[in-house]
Amino acid sequence: MQVTLAPMEGVVDHLMRDMLTRVGGFDLCVTEFVRVVEQLLPKKVFYKYCPELYENGYTPAGVPVKVQLLGNHPEYLAENAERAIELGSHGVDLNFGCPAKTVNKSKGGAVLLQEPETLYKVVKAVREAVPREHSVSAKIRLGYNDKSLAFENAQAIESAGADLLTIHARTRDEAYDPPAHWHWIAKIKYRVDIPIVANGEIWGRESALACQAESECEDIMIGRGALSMPNLAHVVKGHQEPMLWCDVLDLLLSYSEYEIKGDKGCYFPNRIKQWLRYITRQYEEAQSLYLRLRVLKSTPEIIDLLNKERQCSLHI
Repeated sequence: MQVTLAPMEGVVDHLMRDMLTRVGGFDLCVTEFVRVVEQLLPKKVFYKYCPELYENGYTPAGVPVKVQLLGNHPEYLAENAERAIELGSHGVDLNFGCPAKTVNKSKGGAVLLQEPETLYKVVKAVREAVPREHSVSAKIRLGYNDKSLAFENAQAIESAGADLLTIHARTRDEAYDPPAHWHWIAKIKYRVDIPIVANGEIWGRESALACQAESECEDIMIGRGALSMPNLAHVVKGHQEPMLWCDVLDLLLSYSEYEIKGDKGCYFPNRIKQWLRYITRQYEEAQSLYLRLRVLKSTPEIIDLLNKERQCSLHI
């Protein structure tokens, strides 16, 4: 089983990739999407979204990182894909799955699932621009309003030359509401020959195995689940039991140091609240901490509360 850390805009940035790949179990990371309009983006944009490019495209833990692009202009996406590879990205991923309204209004992400021909043109242009030894992949949902174009979209991406396809097992309209329709991934798998990675609603080893069985895919991608249980990649592989609460608190404190020292330090209170809210799904203790922490506004107050919670956890 290969486990990929999913791209999540505004959540899984380079600091979170560093943290989660240090915990371990991931075989690949995909960046937040880099939006491409009608220009070749300057190198600084790629370094902003993927600082790992300074280290040959690897996280400090040694996990390769792939840059993800979002847009609808084949020629500009091709130029930017070529630049991403030149800078050290481990392949290029194309975002055809983002459900955000602001993105879709700009004709990016999941809205393109209504246009198989556009998918084909984009993937074909990128594949022709990127040297063959580098992977070109795409991430889709089962559709936009419905699943009527699911097979056609996958076949368009395959025929355009993509090496890999990741499928989030819901439509854009279904957003993140359960259930994920893993069996639909299996239906698509029978109609294309490229490898498929299954994604959606994987929260633990049991759901990962169920996803593998229903999708008939060995490889998976996890996003929200990894934020809820930081060692989920190891858990789904059967290497570890879920992380203890005291160890999660250690991670929250470590992450706090990252954020405060990093270029997003001013956003730290919101970022730590955002992550802790995900953690409440898997850890009962997190709910009480979240309710106390969400009213705090200053970094020193938050750090003090986390330290007190950590000390209390050691005496339970």
